Amino acid sequence: MIEYQAVMTRPEHLKASGLKAKEVNSVLDALAAVIEPVQFTFLWRPSLRDPDDDMVLEAAVNGQADAIVTFNILNFDIVAADFGIEVLVPGETWQRLKARR
Repeated sequence: MIEYQAVMTRPEHLKASGLKAKEVNSVLDALAAVIEPVQFTFLWRPSLRDPDDDMVLEAAVNGQADAIVTFNILNFDIVAADFGIEVLVPGETWQRLKARR
Protein backbone atom coordinates (compact mmCIF):
# COMPACT_ATOMS: atom_id res chain seq x y z
CA MET A 1 0.00 0.00 0.00
CA ILE A 2 2.86 2.36 0.76
CA GLU A 3 4.33 1.83 -2.69
CA TYR A 4 0.94 2.35 -4.34
CA GLN A 5 0.54 5.64 -2.53
CA ALA A 6 4.07 6.76 -3.36
CA VAL A 7 3.71 5.95 -7.05
CA MET A 8 0.11 7.09 -7.52
CA THR A 9 0.74 10.48 -5.94
CA ARG A 10 3.77 11.35 -8.07
CA PRO A 11 3.10 14.63 -9.88
CA GLU A 12 3.29 13.02 -13.34
CA HIS A 13 0.75 10.35 -12.36
CA LEU A 14 -1.61 12.84 -10.78
CA LYS A 15 -1.43 14.92 -13.96
CA ALA A 16 -2.07 11.86 -16.17
CA SER A 17 -5.02 10.72 -14.06
CA GLY A 18 -6.51 14.17 -13.57
CA LEU A 19 -6.88 13.39 -9.86
CA LYS A 20 -5.73 15.23 -6.77
CA ALA A 21 -3.59 13.49 -4.14
CA LYS A 22 -6.54 13.64 -1.72
CA GLU A 23 -8.73 11.74 -4.23
CA VAL A 24 -6.05 9.09 -4.79
CA ASN A 25 -5.69 8.67 -1.04
CA SER A 26 -9.46 8.22 -0.72
CA VAL A 27 -9.36 5.41 -3.28
CA LEU A 28 -6.42 3.80 -1.48
CA ASP A 29 -8.23 4.09 1.87
CA ALA A 30 -11.24 2.30 0.38
CA LEU A 31 -9.00 -0.39 -1.05
CA ALA A 32 -7.20 -0.83 2.28
CA ALA A 33 -10.55 -1.37 3.97
CA VAL A 34 -11.34 -4.46 1.88
CA ILE A 35 -8.01 -6.14 1.17
CA GLU A 36 -6.80 -9.15 3.08
CA PRO A 37 -3.21 -9.35 4.34
CA VAL A 38 -1.16 -12.16 2.82
CA GLN A 39 1.11 -14.33 4.93
CA PHE A 40 4.28 -15.25 3.05
CA THR A 41 5.09 -18.93 3.42
CA PHE A 42 7.45 -19.13 0.44
CA LEU A 43 9.78 -16.62 -1.20
CA TRP A 44 10.30 -17.02 -4.92
CA ARG A 45 13.26 -14.71 -5.44
CA PRO A 46 14.77 -14.03 -7.84
CA SER A 47 12.16 -14.84 -10.44
CA LEU A 48 11.55 -11.69 -12.49
CA ARG A 49 13.68 -9.44 -14.66
CA ASP A 50 13.04 -6.55 -12.28
CA PRO A 51 13.89 -7.62 -8.71
CA ASP A 52 11.61 -4.87 -7.37
CA ASP A 53 8.64 -6.79 -8.83
CA ASP A 54 9.44 -10.08 -7.08
CA MET A 55 7.47 -9.03 -3.98
CA VAL A 56 4.36 -8.55 -6.12
CA LEU A 57 4.69 -12.05 -7.55
CA GLU A 58 5.31 -13.47 -4.07
CA ALA A 59 2.19 -11.77 -2.69
CA ALA A 60 0.13 -13.10 -5.61
CA VAL A 61 1.43 -16.67 -5.24
CA ASN A 62 1.13 -16.76 -1.44
CA GLY A 63 -2.29 -15.11 -1.58
CA GLN A 64 -3.49 -17.56 -4.23
CA ALA A 65 -4.41 -14.73 -6.58
CA ASP A 66 -6.11 -15.40 -9.89
CA ALA A 67 -4.40 -12.46 -11.55
CA ILE A 68 -1.89 -9.65 -11.28
CA VAL A 69 -3.23 -6.37 -12.66
CA THR A 70 -0.49 -4.11 -14.01
CA PHE A 71 0.62 -2.02 -16.96
CA ASN A 72 3.97 -3.80 -16.55
CA ILE A 73 2.88 -7.07 -18.15
CA LEU A 74 6.22 -7.87 -19.79
CA ASN A 75 7.90 -8.34 -16.42
CA PHE A 76 5.27 -10.75 -15.15
CA ASP A 77 3.51 -12.75 -17.85
CA ILE A 78 5.80 -15.75 -18.39
CA VAL A 79 6.76 -16.35 -14.75
CA ALA A 80 3.27 -15.64 -13.38
CA ALA A 81 1.83 -18.19 -15.82
CA ASP A 82 4.13 -20.82 -14.29
CA PHE A 83 2.19 -20.27 -11.06
CA GLY A 84 -1.22 -20.27 -12.78
CA ILE A 85 -1.61 -16.52 -12.35
CA GLU A 86 -2.99 -14.46 -15.21
CA VAL A 87 -1.46 -11.04 -15.95
CA LEU A 88 -3.95 -8.38 -17.03
CA VAL A 89 -3.80 -4.69 -17.85
CA PRO A 90 -6.21 -2.50 -15.85
CA GLY A 91 -8.54 -1.84 -18.81
CA GLU A 92 -9.00 -5.54 -19.48
CA THR A 93 -9.68 -6.14 -15.79
CA TRP A 94 -12.25 -3.37 -15.74
CA GLN A 95 -14.02 -4.82 -18.78
CA ARG A 96 -14.15 -8.28 -17.18
CA LEU A 97 -15.55 -6.86 -13.94
CA LYS A 98 -18.23 -4.93 -15.84
CA ALA A 99 -19.20 -8.08 -17.76
CA ARG A 100 -19.70 -10.00 -14.49
CA ARG A 101 -22.37 -7.60 -13.25
